[in-house]
Amino acid sequence: MDTIAALCVVLPMLICHCCGDGLTYVSGFYSKTPQKLSKYSWYGSVRLYHFTVPEDTVIVRWLLTVSKAAGYNCGNHNISIHFRSGAPPVINPIDTEFPNETVYSPAHNLTLSIQSGQNTTIFNVTNPVSGDWFVAAHLPEDDGKIEHKGFSSTCSYYFQPQMFVRRVVDMPILESSMRLRQTVSSPERPAALKIYVPGYTSDLSLYISDCTTDGIQDANCPLMLTLGSTSLQRPSVRLVNCTGKVSCFTTLSTPPWDTWIRISIESIYINLTSTFSISANLTAGCKPKSLGIMGDFLTKLSVNSSNLLGGNTSLLVRNISLPGNNSVNPDPFGSTCVRNQPIFKEELDVASVRFSVIGGPNITVSTQAPTVFLLDLNSFTNSGGTLNLDLRLNQTTSINGNVRVMACLTPRSPLLALNTTQSCATAFSPGYLLYVNVTSPKTLLRIPFPEAAVWYLTLQMLCPGNFSECGNATSTVMVSTYLSACIDDCGTYGECRLLRSYSYLYASCVCKAGWRGWGCTDDRTAQTYAHQLTAALLLTLSNLLFVPPIVVAVYRCYIVEASVYLFTMFFSTFYHACDQPGMTVLCIMDYDTLQYCDFLGSVSSIWVTILCMSRIKDTYKYTLFMLGTLLIAMSMQLDRRGLWNMLGPILCALLAMVSAWIYRGVKRRQCYPTTWKRWVFYLLPGIATAIVGLSVYIFTETDENYYYTHSIWHVMVASSVVFLLPPRERHEEPWGWSQKFCGYQICKSEREELYTVT
Repeated sequence: MDTIAALCVVLPMLICHCCGDGLTYVSGFYSKTPQKLSKYSWYGSVRLYHFTVPEDTVIVRWLLTVSKAAGYNCGNHNISIHFRSGAPPVINPIDTEFPNETVYSPAHNLTLSIQSGQNTTIFNVTNPVSGDWFVAAHLPEDDGKIEHKGFSSTCSYYFQPQMFVRRVVDMPILESSMRLRQTVSSPERPAALKIYVPGYTSDLSLYISDCTTDGIQDANCPLMLTLGSTSLQRPSVRLVNCTGKVSCFTTLSTPPWDTWIRISIESIYINLTSTFSISANLTAGCKPKSLGIMGDFLTKLSVNSSNLLGGNTSLLVRNISLPGNNSVNPDPFGSTCVRNQPIFKEELDVASVRFSVIGGPNITVSTQAPTVFLLDLNSFTNSGGTLNLDLRLNQTTSINGNVRVMACLTPRSPLLALNTTQSCATAFSPGYLLYVNVTSPKTLLRIPFPEAAVWYLTLQMLCPGNFSECGNATSTVMVSTYLSACIDDCGTYGECRLLRSYSYLYASCVCKAGWRGWGCTDDRTAQTYAHQLTAALLLTLSNLLFVPPIVVAVYRCYIVEASVYLFTMFFSTFYHACDQPGMTVLCIMDYDTLQYCDFLGSVSSIWVTILCMSRIKDTYKYTLFMLGTLLIAMSMQLDRRGLWNMLGPILCALLAMVSAWIYRGVKRRQCYPTTWKRWVFYLLPGIATAIVGLSVYIFTETDENYYYTHSIWHVMVASSVVFLLPPRERHEEPWGWSQKFCGYQICKSEREELYTVT
């Protein structure tokens, strides 16, 4: 990035914040390498960037730079940019359907239009949430055009995000039941504080009093109070208007646990100093019954030690009991107001975690107290998958047919008071509510890219109407919670792929056969089985057009050339049989091996055909055959789809052929080939057929018409070989066999002519 442009961004921040009221500010600058943008077809087309916002950051400024490659008439395109804190943004730019039982929150997005060579946009976030932030960028939807490397002049767009932060190094800490005296002078210089909220806190109350403003006799507060930090997605802040009030009071119910909460106070007056007192009160909520330092930990550990140490952790999901003990779980019907269920976290793979209930998975819930599960996903390595929750009702002892088991899944803090009318929402999180009953005994919830935080699952049995009908009734539910890389492994018509952005790993589905969506479940553009079968047959059976070139080559004694054509026909047939999406797939060996052999055979066929047309001595011809094939094999390993893999052998072979023809023509003092029939009926039709096939291959192929345009390419190439193969040498017999037999030995003429006139 240009240094002057960076200074133009940084200097206004320094001027506005270097003289804060009693606070010390420091700046930070973070940048990512520019990356080429792609048209959107699936999540792998997105360029994802991961940033870490430091603690106590009061403002973050993103400098978003989009540039076009020089030398192309790119036109105007809109670039979509998405922001999210805690996890990668879940986006749906092509309006596909999500799988059933899938919930997500749309990410904050921007649209940039680039008209000149470079476009720079500044995006500010005040009081951002500290921790992981993700920025994703992509071009509009892919049009399906297949672009062959080196043959298309597509415009290249590059995107580079840069982050400037301004943070406080000595932010005052507000403690419970203690009063702080603060001063604020203008909206640009707010007072910033923070308070730590421990676990099992039910309410956070803030009080503002003793508010005075210099030069104004009115005792009312000219202050605006902001609680929380901005995340651009969920309702992460609470605004309280304290203007016109002598004192200000607000209560935050179910605040996030074990975290710092930001408090910002602004004045509505400019250049007037306001002084006030602020205090806070933390109310401890319901806590689980204490069992001491060790409690039943050793009992549970001894019960599960064989499983934990033996490696077979799958046994943890079964009910475990000891002789003489009914269960290792504490009594769910004791005097405690909340039951904390221990969870065993098992990391299986990248973006794959299983949470097993110790003593479960069958859990007994009642109407007396909620049961809380702690799901620790507080690592950015766990935010690149899909959180799955499977809840099933096994049995209930209630006589009330309307009884239900409510489940509330929330990040950062649980909801400990469930009822039939309350929404599943905490202070800064909307939460996800689901339930099971007798008529609907099971439910499923999927959350793609869950926020990196500690998640809480609260279960409680609820009895609508007459509570006396439930009494001490209980229900048994089975809970299965796990983090998977993709939803249902992307189903039949998708493939789950692991993606990487710098050191961050995440997963997404790439769909086939016209299926789309986050889990490849959207069938609005899906191919039918008849369509898939037709495509497979066309792409495979069209290779049978290489049978005539093989027959002609053998008839004219070009055995090596016929072997190359046979190799190409075989591997092209089975490569396209393996390359099919959907149900019509047949792979006789590894896909990469089939693809490599298909590409190698195709280029080698062109190489040997043109060299055969040059009609040089066999020693030289077969030497060039071998040397060229080895070089082609090497280049295919380096870059299988490179332009020069095909263009290089064609040009070299044409150069050898033209040189041989010119030499022969100069020596004979006549044009070669000598007969007009050879030009009109063989060479010109063969060249025209090859050019048509090459044009179809390069310029017309798309994802939708690939199955018949590529089949035309097979037909055209095979047909051109029939026309272009030269006739056999005069001394050679058809099929390479002599009509004379000398005893038991086949005799044939060994006479060779280098310059045979045909």
